[in-house]
Amino acid sequence: MQRSEFTFSTPLRVRWSDADMQGIVFNGHYLTYADVGITEYFRALSEANTGENSVNGSDFFAVRTLLEYRSPAVYDDMLDIHVRIAKLGNSSMQFLIGIYRGEELLVKGEIVYVHADQSSRQPMRIPDPFRAAISRFEKTAPEA
Repeated sequence: MQRSEFTFSTPLRVRWSDADMQGIVFNGHYLTYADVGITEYFRALSEANTGENSVNGSDFFAVRTLLEYRSPAVYDDMLDIHVRIAKLGNSSMQFLIGIYRGEELLVKGEIVYVHADQSSRQPMRIPDPFRAAISRFEKTAPEA
């Protein structure tokens, strides 16, 4: 996983409350860091494609997460959370996550979301305008 594969990243500083007694980030916080990255990804996608990526009446729900820890972050580290959509299915999408300190990859992972009706939570096709917005935003096209 290379930084150059990602169009989007957002900075995040490790807070005191994220670290254990040794000053090392507790492993559960990396999923929160990934969530921050995805939230900022959607914000950037909306700003880049105003009005064209609506999913009204529906939402994305996380159904799978996987994180691989390579090296720990410590209190006060400045991290870069890299995010991209690697696969875009009929109703699901797979995010790839890379958490870096400088050039060093600390954690890599994936999170799969399913697009579903907000009330029934039944899967729904991801709308074409949203797909088009992702295609314009990503420099590496998602797999189908």
